[in-house]
Amino acid sequence: MRRTGVLAVVWIAVAAVSAACGAGPSVRPEVAVVRDDAGGGVVEPSQDEPAAPELPVPSTELGWRDCTAESISSFDAPAGPDGLVLECAEVVTPIDVTGTVPGTFPLAVMRARLAETPADVAPLVMTTGADTASTRALTGLATGPMSGALALRPIVAVDRRGIGRSLAIECVFPADRRGLADLGQFGRTGDAPDRVAELGRQATVSCTDYLQPQQLMFGASHAADDIDRLRQAWGVDRIGLLGIGNGATVALAYAAAYPGAVGRLALDSPVAATGDAEAIAESRSRGAEAAVDAFARQCAALDCALGDDPRAALEDLHRRALEGDLAPVSANSLLTALSGVLGSPRADLQARVREVAEVLAGAAGGDVMPLTELVGAAEESLGTDGQFVARCSDGQRWPTPTRAADLAKSWASLYPLYGADSATALTACAAWPSLPPPPLPAALDVPVLVSSGAADPIVGNAGVESVTGVLTAGGIPWASLSWQGAGYSPVLHSGCVQARIETYLVSGELPPNGSLCPA
Repeated sequence: MRRTGVLAVVWIAVAAVSAACGAGPSVRPEVAVVRDDAGGGVVEPSQDEPAAPELPVPSTELGWRDCTAESISSFDAPAGPDGLVLECAEVVTPIDVTGTVPGTFPLAVMRARLAETPADVAPLVMTTGADTASTRALTGLATGPMSGALALRPIVAVDRRGIGRSLAIECVFPADRRGLADLGQFGRTGDAPDRVAELGRQATVSCTDYLQPQQLMFGASHAADDIDRLRQAWGVDRIGLLGIGNGATVALAYAAAYPGAVGRLALDSPVAATGDAEAIAESRSRGAEAAVDAFARQCAALDCALGDDPRAALEDLHRRALEGDLAPVSANSLLTALSGVLGSPRADLQARVREVAEVLAGAAGGDVMPLTELVGAAEESLGTDGQFVARCSDGQRWPTPTRAADLAKSWASLYPLYGADSATALTACAAWPSLPPPPLPAALDVPVLVSSGAADPIVGNAGVESVTGVLTAGGIPWASLSWQGAGYSPVLHSGCVQARIETYLVSGELPPNGSLCPA
């Protein structure tokens, strides 16, 4: 359902606060070129690695149809640059490549290009995994200030099963869905994790019944199999793959299952490769707090409607939501809106900051209607049943309600806005059937580029060390690239990061390890 309001928001996927990033691309040179390892030595990409093979152009086209207008309308996106073309197609993929569970699944893909995009260059395959619909993220990129990347090569987004334009999963009863979205409305009470766990149990029962016998076929490993089905449909032996956030987990699983099919691998804002649900949630909370700080600084500099101390105003608004003063907006749905609305890569950054501040200030004054519209749009992007299934399938070692209650107490002081609610939310997947962790690559014949942001409210940045540790253990060359801005996915926000990735895609050569891209 399309939503309109004071802001047409959340057309870029999951969002994040990009208040600290510049409005346009930056191509200033890298500031740092090396990274100190734990032993104090210098780690540099090897100069003796063999050249990566050139990425092949698809030999067989999919059944593309123009979906520019419907995508822009569906995702409440701006018109985008002249000559923008968004094309949609479906790839039929087996539910289970081993054949144990019969059936197929229609997988949605979207290609974005400009009028000047070369037709004889290999596309870049992009996935945001369960963070948001990949097609939504690509629409946001294509219609925002970072769309210039499309002039060099097309980008093809692949939606995970049950997410975005892939066949929808609608398995959670509306009351349970609302209860999970409003978990903060329970307040900071000791039994909140238990109550969320019960809602999650009910959602788990309804979803596993709905999906049976396919209920265990929605993890990152199956998403990786789906990407290889796209490669096969194209008739190419290798692809260039960009995994963002949870999509980096999918990309690593792809590299583990199909190492010979990886032509390039870029991991942007990766989730910790070996982290449990608790560690990933804390990283997200830490990143969200940093992102809100960045927004607050920008807001104060613009003399916005939140006053001299926007951070304090946000914390007071959150407290009032916990007490029910902003009904029907709960504390957790307020946080969802914050994460969802502040990160879309718009050129009119200052205008957006002022608009968001006015909506929040209006809610503080008693007018919550504009805020409810932002909440609704954010929940459409971040809280679908398909995402519930995928996130629960991917998670490892969900904490008990008792452990979550303890975390809520400690995280409330460490991360005043997001901490307690993030800990409470961990129990929502506690009843989901456990799946093996996604596989990790043991070897790869191409180097890997890993990028991260300074303040990511969806993923955080704690995953980089884990991912690079896995690559190092496999003897896989890698280099890290850091963006100093705030927001979800440096690739979606920074022209500097895009330029480094394009160079890597063309030549297979990594940038200097430890390179920095300014905000």
